[in-house]
Amino acid sequence: MAPCRGSRGNRAVNTTELLSRRSRGVEDAGTLMRHNMKVLRSILLQVTEKDFIKVWSKTSKSSIMYENGKIYFENYQNCYSCVHSEPQVLYKLPKRSKVEKFEDALLCQSPLDKTLASPSDHKASLLTLTANNWLYRLSAVTGEELQRVYLSSNQKFRYLGWEVSQETFYVKSVQNKETPLERRAGITHNTVMHLAIFHVFPLQIVGIVEINKKVFGNGVTDVVLSQGVLAVSYSNKSVKLYSFENIVQRYMTEKLKLGEQSSLLGDNKVGEAPFGIPVNIQITDCPPVLFEVSCSNNGVQIGGYPWHYIYTPPHKTHKGTHHICSLKDNTMASNGIQNMSCSSLESDGIFFHPDDSGRIIHIGPTTINKIPSDIERQNKYIYIYSYIQRTPHSVCGDRNWILQTFRMVEYEDELDLLAVVVTNGEEGEGRAHIRLHDNQNGQLQRTIDLLEPWDEVSSST
Repeated sequence: MAPCRGSRGNRAVNTTELLSRRSRGVEDAGTLMRHNMKVLRSILLQVTEKDFIKVWSKTSKSSIMYENGKIYFENYQNCYSCVHSEPQVLYKLPKRSKVEKFEDALLCQSPLDKTLASPSDHKASLLTLTANNWLYRLSAVTGEELQRVYLSSNQKFRYLGWEVSQETFYVKSVQNKETPLERRAGITHNTVMHLAIFHVFPLQIVGIVEINKKVFGNGVTDVVLSQGVLAVSYSNKSVKLYSFENIVQRYMTEKLKLGEQSSLLGDNKVGEAPFGIPVNIQITDCPPVLFEVSCSNNGVQIGGYPWHYIYTPPHKTHKGTHHICSLKDNTMASNGIQNMSCSSLESDGIFFHPDDSGRIIHIGPTTINKIPSDIERQNKYIYIYSYIQRTPHSVCGDRNWILQTFRMVEYEDELDLLAVVVTNGEEGEGRAHIRLHDNQNGQLQRTIDLLEPWDEVSSST
């Protein structure tokens, strides 16, 4: 069995020894979990003559989604479990009409720290939004309908998103735009869009808020709710952040509860057709702006410790650069301008590391930089490069260089690994392989080849 690092110093501990320790009992569940993850990581990174083999395959005309050990086909209507040696069908929902099709979905895990009134409230569930404005809560195991809520007959809701993961989510409507005929006639709509906010366990409405031009001004292009912050993007490439908690406290006209009567609906029940849910958060004046920045593509990220934000200035001269500034006073961090020069059609990306270490990951077509939270420490940077290979054949008399390209990066928190998908540029989109890197130092631990071409793999996800 492959060795892995033990808890006492840096001494390598054989996996067999870890299994023996586990069989003798451990002090607590946390220690047991760490032992199990060490064993799994050791097995995963073990290089042997045997490699991963295909055990099952299935094609789909629509996107294939994977989450928490489940694969979803046909727009979330068919679900397969991946916990067995081969994926097995968990459920297949009846075919839905066009007006009842699923527009979006979120997977909700069962809460471990709450005692809820109904046993069904504890079940892991799939939240689905239909084209005719119904919100369904389905069992993640059987597909059984656990709960349904009618949103509105006046707005067209289409998108689901987490406000706080596994705690609060929002449903966003499509943007209310003027038709060409209305624009020629000088007719404008004050309402831009609506957001409906829910708690998950149990499923309960917080409220519906209207985003309008009278309050937030002209040029609103998008609205996102995240971690208690309402982020509003504008056509002039600016982003403004507002406290959603302050908005709820200040502008909520009535507390709502699903299935109970509301005066805003003429004493009809909340969440039932055809009345749906009323707008109970009515913003009458512009709330205080917490933060504002002008940036390219309306993209700004906040993270790190102390708090920093990342953005690209909207000017053409700054295209391709990322600026890192202090959220406290907007001062530029030392070495806070990150620019990845590359001769590729693939663009680079940058984001705060999801392991909450405060580090920043900067991904380019051929390079991944992991920048420490104290970005002044240049000697602490971690770099991951793709390989450069020379092909044995010639093109127009010259040797042809093949540069491998990073396609995606995923962080596995329990195993503390970075999984990087790389293609080699051969045969159209090229052959792909997965490289597993240590999250702490960036060292390559193992490479796994994918049998299918990248264009075949990527087009299904």
